[in-house]
Amino acid sequence: MLLATIGIYGVISYSVALRTHEMGMRAALGACRWDQLRLVLSGGVVLTALGLGSGVFGALALTRLLASLLLGVSPHDLWSIAAAAVILTAVAAVACYLPARRATKVDPMVALRQE
Repeated sequence: MLLATIGIYGVISYSVALRTHEMGMRAALGACRWDQLRLVLSGGVVLTALGLGSGVFGALALTRLLASLLLGVSPHDLWSIAAAAVILTAVAAVACYLPARRATKVDPMVALRQE
């Protein structure tokens, strides 16, 4: 879970750093902070949803191979898979919020001068 959190935070933070000029332009053209926050968060949510979808599919597909490694949990335990998905979604939302909040604080003049 820690590795997933660091990975999501790193990807979103890098994406926001690359888009500093765009965020400044959006702010200069009148975009409110909520719109910029929503833009960055939606990108993180899409990445998280794609990762969860492929992860759940992979987990269900490989349960026969991993059944011997699971202790006290059946291979098709939907409650465990759902709990892991919910926890990962919450962690991903927090990991996306921090760079998104930083993106909303970009000064338009600084972003426009940077090139």
